[in-house]
Amino acid sequence: MSAGPARIRVDVIGSKVPDHVLESMEFLNYRLAAVHKEPEVTLADPDLVWNLDGSDLSVTWDGRVIHFNGGWAVGPIQKSIITLLALRMEAAGLHPFHSAAVRYRDKTVLLLGGESNHGKSMSQIEACRRGGLLISTETTIIDDVGSAVAGSKTVFIKNREKGTERADKAAPERGAQIFFGDEMPTWSEYPDASNVDVVLVPAIDGNFDPSLAEMIPYEREYQSLHSVQNYFHLNELLASGWPMPVVDTEERRRSRAEFLSRFCTRPYYMIRAATPQALMDEADRVL
Repeated sequence: MSAGPARIRVDVIGSKVPDHVLESMEFLNYRLAAVHKEPEVTLADPDLVWNLDGSDLSVTWDGRVIHFNGGWAVGPIQKSIITLLALRMEAAGLHPFHSAAVRYRDKTVLLLGGESNHGKSMSQIEACRRGGLLISTETTIIDDVGSAVAGSKTVFIKNREKGTERADKAAPERGAQIFFGDEMPTWSEYPDASNVDVVLVPAIDGNFDPSLAEMIPYEREYQSLHSVQNYFHLNELLASGWPMPVVDTEERRRSRAEFLSRFCTRPYYMIRAATPQALMDEADRVL
């Protein structure tokens, strides 16, 4: 499988092996940009091995390969593939950010999910309704110099595989209907790589009065680290009794933080509002 220059190999072992480890690529393309099933195996060694006939359910990490044994649901396998692709992308100088992005008023604006992730999608829709061009929805791929080079294009994920179900996630399009009516705004895409000019951390809640505050350097890096760590799933449970293995290292974490110390010299603003319309009114003051 591939995402940009990142390549991983997935080996499935068992008496009844499916044609492909995943029937649907919807979740992967929602969480990362343009994930493909490659027609030929080009890597000498696997990055993920799934033994379907394993008698006991288990997942382990040996420092390079994730090993699954037993009858796992597809959802945890999806998450692990995302993690492995994110690690390979990072090694190639590409950093997935949990964020949306738009080209708005001749600026590339990153709408950061950050720690709480309350409003990036609605803010993206409103910015596009005001004439902005879509760069990304759920994930923005940013290179080492701070340019947005790719991004996912699906606004809402409608189907979640077994093992990734979320009762806390509202019906995908219900929020958009509340704010924008039954007919979703439409938009065009911005096709070019572009330097990220400004970062907004949106927070939408019906109780919020509109407010905008420029963020200090530590706060910028803190919120951004939450967004890039999101793809390694280190705080996630794959199945009862089985957390995501710790695939990260101190060296990678330090390198990630050093990248953010460079990236986060851009202006960052925390914006709170009750609606995406009020939020973008605040954003327009600094854009």
